[in-house]
Amino acid sequence: MTWRSLVAAAAGLVAAVPALAHSLLLESSPAAGATVAPPPEVRLRFNGRLEKRLSRLALVDERGDRRPLALDASGGPDRLQAPLPPLPPGRYRLEWQVLSTDGHVVSGSFAFQIAR
Repeated sequence: MTWRSLVAAAAGLVAAVPALAHSLLLESSPAAGATVAPPPEVRLRFNGRLEKRLSRLALVDERGDRRPLALDASGGPDRLQAPLPPLPPGRYRLEWQVLSTDGHVVSGSFAFQIAR
């Protein structure tokens, strides 16, 4: 086997491996950093399909109290949403953890504020 055929074979193997991309948060409602009236729910949209059964959302208030949120099964395969309880004015952090269909767990958080 010549070096050219080795290079060609290696290039073929690299091209045959599917690209794996971790889930990225594309948008949310409420938006990161926003000051809003109390929303009835939170909605997140990612750049790819999620394993919803293995994904989680939680809301953390100013005191650091963490409240898991029950996911609503509706929405597309790239979306998570959950109803919110009535929220008093203050700062909140939404924490998320998702399992991408590529098998990787990705997590993150963002803050928003309920207007006083």
